[in-house]
Amino acid sequence: QVQLVESGGGLVQAGGSLRLSCVVSGSLFSTDHMGWYRRAPGKERELVAIITSGGSRNYRNSVKGRFTISRDNAKNTVYLEMNNLKPEDTAVYYCNYRNFRGDYWGQGTQVTVSS
Repeated sequence: QVQLVESGGGLVQAGGSLRLSCVVSGSLFSTDHMGWYRRAPGKERELVAIITSGGSRNYRNSVKGRFTISRDNAKNTVYLEMNNLKPEDTAVYYCNYRNFRGDYWGQGTQVTVSS
Protein backbone atom coordinates (compact mmCIF):
# COMPACT_ATOMS: atom_id res chain seq x y z
CA GLN A 1 0.00 0.00 0.00
CA VAL A 2 1.13 3.53 -0.80
CA GLN A 3 0.04 6.77 0.86
CA LEU A 4 0.55 10.31 -0.41
CA VAL A 5 0.12 13.46 1.65
CA GLU A 6 0.19 16.84 -0.08
CA SER A 7 0.70 20.28 1.39
CA GLY A 8 1.42 23.81 0.32
CA GLY A 9 -1.67 24.95 -1.54
CA GLY A 10 -3.38 28.25 -0.88
CA LEU A 11 -4.49 31.61 -2.21
CA VAL A 12 -2.03 33.81 -4.03
CA GLN A 13 -2.18 36.84 -6.29
CA ALA A 14 -1.26 36.62 -9.93
CA GLY A 15 2.50 36.75 -10.33
CA GLY A 16 3.04 35.13 -6.96
CA SER A 17 4.62 31.82 -6.02
CA LEU A 18 3.71 28.65 -4.16
CA ARG A 19 5.54 25.44 -3.38
CA LEU A 20 3.67 22.16 -3.18
CA SER A 21 5.08 19.15 -1.36
CA CYS A 22 4.02 15.51 -1.38
CA VAL A 23 5.37 12.87 0.97
CA VAL A 24 5.04 9.31 -0.28
CA SER A 25 5.13 6.36 2.10
CA GLY A 26 4.51 2.64 1.97
CA SER A 27 5.66 0.00 -0.50
CA LEU A 28 7.92 2.02 -2.76
CA PHE A 29 10.25 0.82 -5.50
CA SER A 30 13.44 2.24 -6.88
CA THR A 31 11.97 2.60 -10.37
CA ASP A 32 8.98 4.91 -10.38
CA HIS A 33 7.42 8.14 -11.57
CA MET A 34 6.27 10.98 -9.35
CA GLY A 35 4.16 13.79 -10.68
CA TRP A 36 1.60 16.50 -10.26
CA TYR A 37 -1.77 16.73 -11.97
CA ARG A 38 -4.49 19.31 -11.64
CA ARG A 39 -8.20 19.63 -12.21
CA ALA A 40 -9.84 23.00 -12.72
CA PRO A 41 -13.59 23.44 -12.22
CA GLY A 42 -15.48 21.96 -15.15
CA LYS A 43 -12.35 20.57 -16.77
CA GLU A 44 -10.64 17.25 -17.10
CA ARG A 45 -7.66 16.34 -14.94
CA GLU A 46 -4.41 17.20 -16.71
CA LEU A 47 -0.76 16.43 -16.25
CA VAL A 48 1.29 19.34 -14.94
CA ALA A 49 4.73 17.82 -14.48
CA ILE A 50 6.37 14.47 -13.96
CA ILE A 51 9.79 13.30 -12.78
CA THR A 52 11.19 9.81 -13.05
CA SER A 53 13.36 8.03 -10.54
CA GLY A 54 16.24 8.76 -12.92
CA GLY A 55 15.55 12.48 -12.77
CA SER A 56 13.99 13.03 -16.20
CA ARG A 57 11.35 15.75 -16.20
CA ASN A 58 8.42 16.61 -18.42
CA TYR A 59 6.07 19.59 -18.21
CA ARG A 60 2.90 20.64 -19.92
CA ASN A 61 3.61 23.52 -22.27
CA SER A 62 1.62 26.12 -20.35
CA VAL A 63 3.80 25.80 -17.24
CA LYS A 64 7.23 25.48 -18.84
CA GLY A 65 9.58 28.14 -17.55
CA ARG A 66 7.32 28.87 -14.56
CA PHE A 67 7.03 25.55 -12.69
CA THR A 68 9.81 23.26 -11.52
CA ILE A 69 9.36 19.70 -10.32
CA SER A 70 11.96 18.08 -8.11
CA ARG A 71 12.27 15.15 -5.77
CA ASP A 72 14.21 14.20 -2.67
CA ASN A 73 14.57 10.43 -2.73
CA ALA A 74 15.94 10.30 0.81
CA LYS A 75 12.71 11.90 2.03
CA ASN A 76 10.40 10.21 -0.52
CA THR A 77 9.11 13.67 -1.32
CA VAL A 78 8.23 15.37 -4.57
CA TYR A 79 7.95 19.15 -4.89
CA LEU A 80 6.36 21.54 -7.34
CA GLU A 81 7.75 25.05 -7.29
CA MET A 82 5.28 27.36 -9.01
CA ASN A 83 6.33 30.88 -9.98
CA ASN A 84 4.60 33.67 -11.89
CA LEU A 85 1.25 32.07 -11.16
CA LYS A 86 -1.69 32.97 -13.37
CA PRO A 87 -5.44 32.81 -12.70
CA GLU A 88 -5.67 29.92 -15.17
CA ASP A 89 -3.44 27.87 -12.83
CA THR A 90 -6.31 27.78 -10.34
CA ALA A 91 -7.18 24.13 -9.70
CA VAL A 92 -6.98 21.28 -7.26
CA TYR A 93 -3.48 19.83 -7.55
CA TYR A 94 -2.97 16.11 -7.06
CA CYS A 95 0.23 14.27 -6.34
CA ASN A 96 0.74 11.01 -8.22
CA TYR A 97 3.06 8.09 -7.60
CA ARG A 98 3.35 5.36 -10.20
CA ASN A 99 5.30 2.10 -10.25
CA PHE A 100 4.83 -1.28 -11.88
CA ARG A 101 2.17 -2.15 -9.32
CA GLY A 102 -0.11 0.76 -10.07
CA ASP A 103 -1.11 4.39 -9.76
CA TYR A 104 -1.54 6.11 -6.42
CA TRP A 105 -3.01 9.52 -5.66
CA GLY A 106 -3.02 12.11 -2.95
CA GLN A 107 -6.15 13.79 -1.66
CA GLY A 108 -5.48 17.04 -3.52
CA THR A 109 -4.62 20.56 -2.47
CA GLN A 110 -6.37 23.70 -3.68
CA VAL A 111 -4.40 26.39 -5.46
CA THR A 112 -6.27 29.62 -6.14
CA VAL A 113 -4.70 32.49 -8.08
CA SER A 114 -6.52 35.81 -7.95
CA SER A 115 -6.22 38.40 -10.68
